[in-house]
Parts: sequence; structure tokens; C-alpha cells
Amino acid sequence: MFIFLRRRMLPAALLVVLTGCATLSADHGFGEVSEITKQRLGQAPAQPRSEQERSEVRDTVQKLLQQPLTADAAVQIALLNNRSLQADYQELGIAEANWVQASRLPNPGFSFGRTRSGDDLKIDRSFSMALMGLLTLPLSSKIEQRQLEISKLTIVNRILQVAAETRGAYYQSIAANQSISYQEQVESAAAAGSELAGKMAKAGNFNQLELAREQAFHADAVTQLTRSRQQVVVAREHLIRLLGLGSTQTAMQLPPRLPELPTERPSLHDAESLAMAQRLDIAAAKLEVEGLQASLGLNQATRFINVLDLAYLHNSEPGIPHETGYQISLEIPLFDWGGARIAKSEAIYMQAAHRLAATAADAQSQVRVAYQGYQSAYDLARHYRDQVVPLRKRVSDEYLLRYNGMLSSVFELLADAHEQANAVNAAIDANRDFWLADSEMQLTLGGSLPPSTSSSAPVPAPAKPQGKQP
Repeated sequence: MFIFLRRRMLPAALLVVLTGCATLSADHGFGEVSEITKQRLGQAPAQPRSEQERSEVRDTVQKLLQQPLTADAAVQIALLNNRSLQADYQELGIAEANWVQASRLPNPGFSFGRTRSGDDLKIDRSFSMALMGLLTLPLSSKIEQRQLEISKLTIVNRILQVAAETRGAYYQSIAANQSISYQEQVESAAAAGSELAGKMAKAGNFNQLELAREQAFHADAVTQLTRSRQQVVVAREHLIRLLGLGSTQTAMQLPPRLPELPTERPSLHDAESLAMAQRLDIAAAKLEVEGLQASLGLNQATRFINVLDLAYLHNSEPGIPHETGYQISLEIPLFDWGGARIAKSEAIYMQAAHRLAATAADAQSQVRVAYQGYQSAYDLARHYRDQVVPLRKRVSDEYLLRYNGMLSSVFELLADAHEQANAVNAAIDANRDFWLADSEMQLTLGGSLPPSTSSSAPVPAPAKPQGKQP
């Protein structure tokens, strides 16, 4: 019987030796994560481990901050310096450690007993091995290796999310800074109108209703300006947090204006197919289903016997020949036939399969929504740029001519300045929304957009409202 078991164990032992060679790598698989990220973003993350590497990262971040910050530079700083990402990178070490642990041979057991009865001395020795763990080790190792691959995809997907959020915060901060100057102009015009109305009311040339209207207009302008200044702080601090900057590194230089719109309306063919091929959450869900399928096979293989130990015995007593032999310990499926464990595994597998299908369906819907929003944001931003702002400037020019010809009042001129500034602010918001939609589209597709669908050239300064100040 022992010879039969030894022959049956030999192929399994060879497999164990092959799979038991897994060792911890120097970077825990981070190099592969970095390569995938570079393919998707054109930029690579870093995981500094030594003080020298951390110093190099600080120097790189400082060099990027000394120049006017671009969207790509902001993303690069986040990939290097965002502490939440650095914490997520540690998941690789955990997953790899689980895989290596699952690939190691189970430790053997040794027991020693020494008993005395009067002058009789008895010594029992046994050397045991968890045979079931030995037989199932190759499959267990593959399951954990698949979990490591899932962790890599999950971390890359997290990097893409942080990159998209960083780009969004970057555009939000620029737009807030760009809008504040026009809000200040509105408040200045409103203050001038309120002051002039007060002087005219004292001279008896302005009724109380018109005075109250000008004062209310100024009060509203002050409120909007205060909110805009607060929004500048909120947007900037959000960007600072994503970049992982400290209190001594907040003096970053942002461009004065948002990038210009692409020259042509963005068009992306087969967006859903591209998302299905690129999205890492779908790839990770597929791997999870495959892993659970393998786990289900393991549970079915050990349904009736999941405890099987083999021990070599060597007992000795004085004056009696040594006793040698072996001992097999196994679990008797008397009360638990493994049906519940199999049912649980099947339910978990079907749950993951349905979640994979739901993830794919959600991804397709998200792509359709993001693409429609992407094109609509472009249309709206271009409408403001090509139609609304030029028309408001034309109206302002006409008011100025009428004012110079004494055909309109100074209050009409100030009101027009307010309307033109509001139109410019709306154009800035529309431009910002397009670049936010651009970032959302990239995230939805699971990678950078094709070069023909986006542009990052600087936009010329919008025309400022014209008018003679009183």
C-alpha cells in the first residue's frame, strides 16, 4: 500500500517542485503595472523604495512645479507623488506574497513522545505531511497567481482614475482663475453704477426705485465675486491634494487660460468596441470569473476528502525491536458531504459571472453617455466661442457708439458691460466642461483618446467688454 501511494504521489511531487519555485520579486510586479500605465497614459508611475529614489522623485516634482503647469505635468506629478496611489501600490506586495505562500510546500510535522512505565521506557517518533495540501498545491498556486494579475489590473485602473481626476481638477482650477477677472469687472461696473446712482439721487435726478435696482445689482455682484474667490481656493486645494503637495509646495504656476477647443468636432468610431477591448475593470472581472471557476474545480475535487495526512512512524522500546510503519489520517464525510461548500462556490461563481455581464453592460452605457456628452460639450463651447461672445461684443460696440452719441445712458452701458462679462464667463464654463468631458471620455474608454479627437493648444484671450467708465 505504501509503495502504491508513493508511486501515485511522484507526479504530484514533481509538479509541486515546479510550482514551489515562486519567489518574491524585487518590485512585486510594479514594473508590469508601470508598463501598462505607460501604454494607456503615455506616462509611467513610480514607487520609490529607498531614500535616494524618494529624493529623485522630489527633485522631479520640484522641476515640474518650477514651470507653468500643463495637464500632462500635473498627471505626472500625481503618479509620482499622490500618497493614496502609493498606498494602493502596496496591494501588489500583498497579492504577490499570497501567491508565493500558496506556491510553497506545506511544512512537514514531527512529533516525539517519551513515556516511562516503571523501568520500561517507550519512545514514539512520527514524521507527517499534509498530503491533500501537497496534491492541491499546483491549482492553489494558479488561483493566487491569477489574483495577483487581477491586482495589477485593478491598480492600473485606479491610476487611470486618479489621472482623470487630476486633469479635471487642473481644468477646474484654471477656469476658476480665468473667471475671477471677469467677475471682478462685473463688480467694478456695478459699484460704479451704484455710486453714480447715489449721487444722482441726492441731486434729485434719480428716483428711489432706480437707485434700489442699482444697489441691488451691486450687492448681487459682490455676492457672486465672493463665491468665485472661494471657488478659486477650493479648486486649487483639490488639485494640490491630488498632486500630493505639501504646504511648502503650493506655489504652482497655472496657465492664464484654458486650452483651445479642437479645430474639428471630435469623432470616435466604434467607441463601445474600443472600451470593451481597453477597459481594465472588465479585464479584471474576466480574470476573477476564471479564478472562481478554478476554485470551484478545487472544491469539487476535495468535496469528500479535504483532510489527508500521511505520517511515517518509528517507535522504540528497550529490549524490543524498533517499530516502523506509516499512518494515514483522513476526514470521514459522515455528516458533511461537502454539498454546502460546493453550493456556496457555485453561487459565488455565478455572482461573479453576472457582475461581469453587468460591468460590460454598464461600460457600454457609460461610453454612450460620455461620448454624447463629449460631443455636446464641444458643440456648446464652440457655440459660445463663435456665436454668443462675438454677438455680445457687437452689442457692446453698438452701445458704446450710442453712448458716445448721447443716445444711451451710462447705466445702459454699465448693464451691457455686465451682460458681456457674464457671456464670457459662460463661455469659459463651456470650455471647461468640454475638457472635463474629454477627461471623462478617456476614463470611460480605459485609455488615452486617439490623437485626432483632442487638442491642447492655448486659447487666445477672449475680448474684454468695452465701454467708457463714468
